[in-house]
Amino acid sequence: MLNVRPVVHLMGLLACFMSALMMVPALTDVAFHDGEWREFVFIAMLTGFLGTAAAVATWPKEPIQLTLKQAFLMTFLGWIVVSLLAAIPFLGHPGVTVADAVFESVSGITTTGSTVLTGLDHLPPGVLLWRALLQWLGGIGIIAMAILMLPLLRVGGMQLFKIESSHTSEKFSTSVFGMVMQLLAIYAGLTVLCGLIYYGLGMNGFDAITHAMTTLSTGGYSTHDASFGYFDSLALQWVATLFMIAGSVPFFLYVKALYAGPRPMFTDQQVRGFLAFLAAVSLGLTLWLIVTRGTHWFEALTTTAFHVTSVVTTTGFVAEDYTLWGSGAAGVFLALMYIGGCSGSTAGAIKIYRHQIIYMLVRAHVKRLFSPNRVITLTYNGAPVPPDVLYSILAFLAVFVATIAVFTVWLSFFGLDVLSAYSATVTAITNVGPGLGPIVGPAGNFQPLHDGAKLVLALAMLAGRLEVLALLVVFDRDFWRF
Repeated sequence: MLNVRPVVHLMGLLACFMSALMMVPALTDVAFHDGEWREFVFIAMLTGFLGTAAAVATWPKEPIQLTLKQAFLMTFLGWIVVSLLAAIPFLGHPGVTVADAVFESVSGITTTGSTVLTGLDHLPPGVLLWRALLQWLGGIGIIAMAILMLPLLRVGGMQLFKIESSHTSEKFSTSVFGMVMQLLAIYAGLTVLCGLIYYGLGMNGFDAITHAMTTLSTGGYSTHDASFGYFDSLALQWVATLFMIAGSVPFFLYVKALYAGPRPMFTDQQVRGFLAFLAAVSLGLTLWLIVTRGTHWFEALTTTAFHVTSVVTTTGFVAEDYTLWGSGAAGVFLALMYIGGCSGSTAGAIKIYRHQIIYMLVRAHVKRLFSPNRVITLTYNGAPVPPDVLYSILAFLAVFVATIAVFTVWLSFFGLDVLSAYSATVTAITNVGPGLGPIVGPAGNFQPLHDGAKLVLALAMLAGRLEVLALLVVFDRDFWRF
């Protein structure tokens, strides 16, 4: 029988952390003379009490060492607990149902960026900051999970990126604390730099802080209904583009760069493929806008680079409705939702390295069709690709596609048309944010959806953030038996 006491203890500590974090928007409301601070303080006290009770009741006699199964359970429950606790402050907003609050919270913590809230320009500053904080917290949580946890859990081929300080036994210790602190320092430093540049280019202080947090986390929450289009600045779009890219490259390479110089950032096969892909698609759509709409070349390059980067990195910022660029462009953006950034970053979706390895695998298979005795060794970043990585990636892609099909059909039973159901599913599982169509498109909002559909999409967002397979493991009967 699985021992859950260590996991419950860690969840209690996590609840205490969330309680402390809720005081940040409370203080913000006090600074802006908004009465919402009382609700945040009450919720923070309640959350802190529950978390302390759980932590004390399961206090360990010895330092915690998690087994492989406990690590899976902690990864799963961590996202669930944070999502539910983070949803409570949204319930005080007029017209927000439980489904709305859960959807907004899950969308925030998974850095998806889809929203059911309207009238963002008039919401209390504490609520707007809380949304940004959730995405920023989710971003560092995703980085830590992708670099330190998923490679050890061998999810979706992530074992290809085991870092030197990790070990492959079934015990997880606190030796990774130093690595997490380094990652957090880099993440915070880039956020501060982004915020300062935003402020220098015309954003007010509050907008600069919140948008910096949602840019580096590739989350895409904004403080305005018009998203990034509110600022009407090409310079700000270029800054956002650069920092969305910064949030979508492997953060472990930043750590390497601190000790070995910037060379690892430019020699990594995944980063080079990621940047080359962004450049190629952006230039292609730039030509499309120039030819079809007569847009000035610099404006066309700016808006295409911004929106392509926003969708590929799964940020979801929008400066204009790109579905109005024509059916061809809309089809391109639908395909871009599947791409994603690099492993070990804040970005979601399939990830660049999986596309690269699948391409190499298909290419090798084609060669073997006309040369059956040929021996082809697949290499990535100069090292052979282990067979178990190929198996994990193929399993991930099969489950990923099947999950999209299941959720699309599920949403259609709530009255959504096929395009909206499909694009809403894709954007939820890939953690992009905006979908396609009049309801969930770049100019739309998820508020009109049925509450049941919102909860289904919340589950889809969690499935996508947990790389699908990590979610399925917990629902396997044998996981709990042995």
